Amino acid sequence: MKIIQITDLHLVPTGDRLFDNDPGERLIACLADVAEHHADAELCVITGDLAHHGERSAYARLHEALKVLPMPVRLLMGNHDDRANFRSVFSEAPVDDFGFVQSVLDTAAGRFLFLDTKRSDSHAGLYCERRQAWLRARLEEAHGRPIYLFMHHPPLSVHFRPADDIMLDDGAAFGRILDGHSIRHLFFGHVHRPITGSWQNIPFSTLRGLNHQLWLDFSHERGIPCSMEPPAYAIAFLNADAVVIHTHDFLDTSTKYLYEPDLPVERQVVPIARRSQL
Repeated sequence: MKIIQITDLHLVPTGDRLFDNDPGERLIACLADVAEHHADAELCVITGDLAHHGERSAYARLHEALKVLPMPVRLLMGNHDDRANFRSVFSEAPVDDFGFVQSVLDTAAGRFLFLDTKRSDSHAGLYCERRQAWLRARLEEAHGRPIYLFMHHPPLSVHFRPADDIMLDDGAAFGRILDGHSIRHLFFGHVHRPITGSWQNIPFSTLRGLNHQLWLDFSHERGIPCSMEPPAYAIAFLNADAVVIHTHDFLDTSTKYLYEPDLPVERQVVPIARRSQL
């Protein structure tokens, strides 16, 4: 099974800018690239911070932009999002009995669980008792099938202070819920960095956002160091024997070369754009 992960759009209303950039322009470029090159993907998951200030008009902008994608999309809540405004635009988005934007999808690869970690009074995440009860029930229903988790906040320290300051508050309690279940992979957003590893023997991955990133400087003792490093999206292949994830810097404009050792020397490293002219 092939899926797409996009994260941290930070959309603003049309005409506004964020860090002297229009997040909507990057979103349109990203979705166009996915539609052109990965139309065979079975699902696209956007792991939170859909809007920067949670405006209804930002969600309306997202709703319109997503029409280009040929595959289904699941949308998660992040710390910058507003559930009420989101649901007023995405009224078809599945929610649990308490209005949290949580849902389950059973696929050939396994059970996908989409979690809502938004906390209303902080940029840190929260997974309250009601959400925990929902998760326990969905895990038990899997009956040992492979489970893939999608969430915004990381439940673990990524050893980077700006991200760890606002990680999931109750990560230890969250981790105990997962004990004894076949968690195949954990996908999250929020940290605006390409990071992979394992936690409680669960492989995890995250990636850069679409508008801005966290600059990797371990010396910062306060604030959030942001940068305009290139955005990326992820292409994940969920196989019976492996999970393989590629990240694609879709706006990269560096020269591309096609290396073919059997060609004459003068043609071995010609840029792809010029090769057709030879």
